[in-house]
Amino acid sequence: MRLIVMLLSLLVSTHVWAGELSKPAGKVLLTLSGKIENTNEDGKAVFDIASLEKLGTVTFQTTSPWYNGRTTFTGIPMQKLMEYVGAKGSVLKVTALNDYTTDIPLDDFRKYNAILALKVNGEYMRIRDKGPLFIVYPYDSLPELNNKIYYSRSAWQVSKMNIE
Repeated sequence: MRLIVMLLSLLVSTHVWAGELSKPAGKVLLTLSGKIENTNEDGKAVFDIASLEKLGTVTFQTTSPWYNGRTTFTGIPMQKLMEYVGAKGSVLKVTALNDYTTDIPLDDFRKYNAILALKVNGEYMRIRDKGPLFIVYPYDSLPELNNKIYYSRSAWQVSKMNIE
């Protein structure tokens, strides 16, 4: 499993984007704000499903407290998303549709290869099933990820992120 995590980290590009991002054509699902360099709407970065998927997705299987057995998640590497918007802070404040909030150190994304999942077991996630966006860590890859700290950082129904 450690090899899979290493391979995932190699897949995450170190490419740096600069300036204004293209605007999404579909319904906006995610808004990023705060200490970012690259925007597409009034100092923010907004995304629909298509604009997120353009960043490239990865897939992994892991167990979690929210599903029975091993579950397959597909999504955008959080590190890649942070690079894309030019995140310059140290903490990501995540807000869900139900106003749940959690703070995640940006270092987590480099260390643990967390993703912003769009799909579970090959299907796009619906709001009532933790979707449309869910921050997921590969919990089975390292024993340290199987604890309340990382579970609390795994927000579902994500709608907003602010880099502080």
